[in-house]
Amino acid sequence: QIQLVESGGGLVQPGGSLRLSCAASGFSLDYYAIAWFRQAPGKEREGVSCISNRNGATNWGDSVKGRFTISRDNVKNTVYLQMNSLKPEDTAVYYCATHRGWSCYSTAPRYDYWGQGTQVTVSS
Repeated sequence: QIQLVESGGGLVQPGGSLRLSCAASGFSLDYYAIAWFRQAPGKEREGVSCISNRNGATNWGDSVKGRFTISRDNVKNTVYLQMNSLKPEDTAVYYCATHRGWSCYSTAPRYDYWGQGTQVTVSS
């Protein structure tokens, strides 16, 4: 059974950092792409970053490039999203997702399995 569990969210001041974790079970990160999405109130879910053997590490959107870094630990079967220089507009629920395939896609409907999400709030 495929499961994804996010953790690491919280309240942080603008300019601060957080590291989100996505612990996967029921499959190996060696084979499947894992993506991070986020959804702010009243907005659509948007792709943030993805990692896979086929695509490597990818960020989507100019707003996160240079600030967010995705990585994975295959031994722990966990994917991380390091978020630096956080801004109030980064406030959202962050989800990790997979579709049991090799490739990274930036659109949410391509993914079949989702975690429960972790809230990130950037505010002074």
